[in-house]
Amino acid sequence: MLPHPNSSNEGLPSKESLHGGDSAVLPERRPLYKRPLVLAAAAAATIAVIVVAVIVPVYFTVIKPKHHNNVSAASSTSNGHSGPAGGASSTTPQKPVQTAVTTGGDGSTVTMEDGTTFVYKNKFGGYWVNDPENPFDNSARANSWTPALNETWNWGADRIWGVNIGGLFVPEPFIVPSLFEAYPGAVDEWSLSTLVAQKGEGELQKVLENHYNTFITEQDIAEIAGAGLNWIRLQIPFWAIETWANVGVDANGQKVAEPFLARVCWKYILRLLGWARKYGLRVNLDLHTVPGSQNGFNHSGKIGPINWMNGPMGLANAERSLDYIRIITEFISQPEYKDLIPIFSMVNEPFMAKLGRPAVEAFYWKAYQMLREVTGTGAGNGPMIAIHDGFGTPTGWADFLPGADRLALDTHPYFAFNGKANRDPVNITADGGDGKEFGGQWPLMACNNWGNMMNNSRGAFGVTIAGEFSNAINDCGLYVNGVNGDTAADSAYGPGCGYWEDATQWSDDTKQGLLNFAEASMDALGDWFFWTWKIGASSTTQSVRAPLWSYQLGLQNGWMPTDPRTTLGKCQHLGANMAPFNGMFQPWQTGAGAGNIAADATADLAWPPQLNNIPAGQQAALPQYTPTGTIATLPPPTFSTPGVTVTAAVGNGWNNAKDTTPAVQPIAGCAYPDAWDALDAQVPAGGCQPAA
Repeated sequence: MLPHPNSSNEGLPSKESLHGGDSAVLPERRPLYKRPLVLAAAAAATIAVIVVAVIVPVYFTVIKPKHHNNVSAASSTSNGHSGPAGGASSTTPQKPVQTAVTTGGDGSTVTMEDGTTFVYKNKFGGYWVNDPENPFDNSARANSWTPALNETWNWGADRIWGVNIGGLFVPEPFIVPSLFEAYPGAVDEWSLSTLVAQKGEGELQKVLENHYNTFITEQDIAEIAGAGLNWIRLQIPFWAIETWANVGVDANGQKVAEPFLARVCWKYILRLLGWARKYGLRVNLDLHTVPGSQNGFNHSGKIGPINWMNGPMGLANAERSLDYIRIITEFISQPEYKDLIPIFSMVNEPFMAKLGRPAVEAFYWKAYQMLREVTGTGAGNGPMIAIHDGFGTPTGWADFLPGADRLALDTHPYFAFNGKANRDPVNITADGGDGKEFGGQWPLMACNNWGNMMNNSRGAFGVTIAGEFSNAINDCGLYVNGVNGDTAADSAYGPGCGYWEDATQWSDDTKQGLLNFAEASMDALGDWFFWTWKIGASSTTQSVRAPLWSYQLGLQNGWMPTDPRTTLGKCQHLGANMAPFNGMFQPWQTGAGAGNIAADATADLAWPPQLNNIPAGQQAALPQYTPTGTIATLPPPTFSTPGVTVTAAVGNGWNNAKDTTPAVQPIAGCAYPDAWDALDAQVPAGGCQPAA
């Protein structure tokens, strides 16, 4: 085990030189395989020689023994994917590379997979770790106040200071506008995929793999740790697992196929998880899309009607979603991932006002039962499960599933979408405080609106996190309201959004006001993930046109805190009246209890629940799928460094060998309506329920 520093320049013994490098190789294309086959790890890679800048001793080399865990990967070669952040070479060195752990702190030089380098900047005592023999080494630490990945996270004492990796694996127009600007008419990933695929065979994969390779790189993840943050929230789509070529027929009787690029993003998800591990960042894995769309927003995969837990295909889509939630849970519950991914957000933002609370609660209960049956209960047995508040308030969830094992509540507070113009200035003296700060009403309003809300929920429900928030005090920004909502008439703010879309116009007073708002928001929320790390430039202006949403841009230009510790006590300084939280959770809320739930707490959560938008008397006839299919398994990564044998177990993608429940699949002979557009469809007359 590596020594762990308590400050930016202590605890790491030094050597005069070191060898080793990054070793993950991404195969050109790898389909999912079926459990329980184990994927043999192999591929060729460039040996990255890591040169450490010696300002203070912050690195060392440890010669590793040749016996590690319980399996060695077979040696073979494959073509690595080329690209700015993921290049690989089959060049073999003349002699074997020394098998060693390499690590570095502030000022060390990191060599990436394509041979390019950057200097790691982390003034907070964080350090990265790379072990070619054990790519699952959890010794890295993001900063001095955060436990290393192989140390215990103490809920209530350790605080989540995180950022979302939005737009990478679930592209959104306002995050990656250039991707959508290149294909007029694209408004979501469904339409984007359709339009790109029309350009020719293989074009969709080419375009999206270029995006995966360039939008977020290893250096981004290193910068996140260097910013004093300790978690990321990583959005993934269900099509990382699979898509269906037949999800029913549309109103014209035509078969509908899901156009998303299936499975390809998974290898890049694995790569990013490896980067997070390397820099000591814990991961909240967020299933951002589910079949049928849980909210009708562009980031659910398809804009339009909600067909998940709603309408004639709502139940069938929910059944399919449960399979995907189970597949992901099996993967991240493996020993190789359980310390890296302590939280699984199983459905992002279900729109409860349209779905109805009973439907959302029933799904959460059904999914919870399924997951804990797979993982068992208690700390170390699967992840903490995060449920979203459905755009309600945390208060409404206070009595939901008391006694549940490690159930967290996720809320996404935004002033930008409160339906108001929000034209109050931020470049004037802040309310409260010492009268010397800027921010107008916004910093104190964040404290008063969100501080009590979060702390009361921690006392009444348990672990409560803000999975999303931003610096957006208004809804200005290119495509923030969608591709077709980018006019003054569509914006609650109204005319004048041009100012908020161009940060080069912002005065120092505006930047200071936004900084104070960010600090107040962070202090009020306590455990948070900013949305989002990066906003890409528009291809028409070559500039970021939604700057209020970019943590990275704010760091670079002075409206985000360079040290998140400065946010502590901000609300008290402003005179906010916040209910305190004593930092203590019930044992079962953090994994110390058995997770026993009283029967009366679930008496009203029958499955399936009554769904909205179903004709009277048709609930029992809703089409379903049958659990007779072969369950897919997410494959583990492959590794290869010439001269190095990976001696660590890599897993097989499935943690619980006793979990043999089949996957759902369509019932032969059922005339399913379009699973993504069925609200106006007739419920099939019969033949659409599984055999008893």
